[in-house]
Amino acid sequence: MKPFVKKLIWGVGSVLLLSVIVLGIHIYMVTRPGKPDANTRIMARIDFKQDINQEDAAKIYSWLSKQVGVDRVMCSAENDNVLFTYAPLANNADKLLIELQTNLHYKAKRYMPSPEEMKKGCPVSQSSPTYKVYNTVKNIF
Repeated sequence: MKPFVKKLIWGVGSVLLLSVIVLGIHIYMVTRPGKPDANTRIMARIDFKQDINQEDAAKIYSWLSKQVGVDRVMCSAENDNVLFTYAPLANNADKLLIELQTNLHYKAKRYMPSPEEMKKGCPVSQSSPTYKVYNTVKNIF
């Protein structure tokens, strides 16, 4: 082989290997558990045990949007539920549920996904190369 081709193959291979290592470290860093900070947001869902109409949904949306630490709210009269994001340092989803039931007089329950549902919701498929790199890096550290 010509020296130029050898250098090119080594260069491309090195960049590819370095990219895979950086990706693995990145995946490890963003998926490891950590303490919540001021930038942490959690998504929660509350299911209503009764049918709600569009007027109820607007009322729930308005009330929940005004709560401390709540960022975004989506209330669905069609699905009888509300999804919202909040800052865990400023508020608590269980506390918000109790206050919603007390102040607005709706029968509701917080939806908590099962462990199987949590696994299905993972954006990295267990058969993907990215997951394999993540798993390898996780096992090293």
